[in-house]
Amino acid sequence: MSILDTYDNLKPEQRRSLGFLLGIGLFFWISITTLLPTLPTYIKYLGGTRSQIGLVMGSFAIGLLCSRTLLGYLADTKSRKLVLCIGIFVAGLAPLGYLLIQSVFPLIVVRAIHGISIAAFTTAYSALVVDFAPIQKRGELIGYMSLVTPIGMSIGPALGGFLQEFSGYTALFITSASFGFLGLILVNFIEETSQIHHKKTSEAKGKIRNFQQMVRSHSLVIPALILLMIGLLFGSLITFLPLFLQETNLGLGAGLFYTVAAIGSFSSRIFAGPASDRYGRGPLITVSLLCYFVSMLLLTQATNSQQILFAGILEGIGAGTLLPMIIALISDRSSAYERGRVYSVCLGGFDMGIALAGPVVGSLGSNLSYQAIFTLNSSLALVAFFLFISQSNYNLKTSLSFALGKEKDLYAFND
Repeated sequence: MSILDTYDNLKPEQRRSLGFLLGIGLFFWISITTLLPTLPTYIKYLGGTRSQIGLVMGSFAIGLLCSRTLLGYLADTKSRKLVLCIGIFVAGLAPLGYLLIQSVFPLIVVRAIHGISIAAFTTAYSALVVDFAPIQKRGELIGYMSLVTPIGMSIGPALGGFLQEFSGYTALFITSASFGFLGLILVNFIEETSQIHHKKTSEAKGKIRNFQQMVRSHSLVIPALILLMIGLLFGSLITFLPLFLQETNLGLGAGLFYTVAAIGSFSSRIFAGPASDRYGRGPLITVSLLCYFVSMLLLTQATNSQQILFAGILEGIGAGTLLPMIIALISDRSSAYERGRVYSVCLGGFDMGIALAGPVVGSLGSNLSYQAIFTLNSSLALVAFFLFISQSNYNLKTSLSFALGKEKDLYAFND
């Protein structure tokens, strides 16, 4: 069945809202990713050292960590749409802060506030998509709707690099802010048809775990730990890859790396979603972690632009498969009444990884080569791989079977 066939089988109000969600997601990710290859060099331009660059970039996750739980609660008890509005608004506002505050340490505050945008957007966007998706097509629709991320990443970094080089940082930050506010306009056209978070029935109460129960649940802790490993990897990558490429003079900009990664991510998302509905989430997550490992290993040995671009493709495939599949996995393992809070717990692992990566690796950066940093990243991917194949289900046997697609997820809910 094609993408169009899948959408044709949805109700008209679902198709309309999902269409606007796609537009919102595209504007959001363009706004965010225009700064991926440019913000580290901007901080360096302001006089920041390598450790200060890591501190500013890592502070992005402070906002993520501090806001995830509250935003997940709001998404479940008030409105997914309200949380989406918060994310888009902050995405539009933060770039103006970078423009107005031109000293290194105050940027930590702006960067932390910017992190709220990711926490709000990813929680609300994912919850809305799952609300609209039929359970038998959940993985497929999550995969398709997550295509806005690689599309945005294919446009944003290239656009950001171009604006920085030919128009300067002022034009860069104004453009980033403009895309955020364009997304805010489209939010008004979404109909939040799902009212599950308003229900106070005994059925709903029986399907809501409190925070302590969630963080003690093996079914949720393992995905959170895997995302912690990958968050550490991703945080150090976005912090130091632009500097590595700038200092090694290989004739390759970070924007091109992210564009190539976006192509890999786009390609994997088209196939991963439908495949996961048919074969299970396990094998897709397993392959994605191996892609991350090989990608980082290639960066440790890279001596030319071709090797770096190949690493970028593999990193994109890893990201494009892992994140939608983890979202599908934890959606399977939660009820609709608690889903926003479950996202806050599990995706909080990713946030924590990004938060720690910048300052920790940045503080070590003066004594470590870039190759050593990428070696550390490859080790993180390998740890995540072994954690998943051994602990993703009830025991070692069922975990390995699930990771290889030989057994269903024993933690999955039936609704």
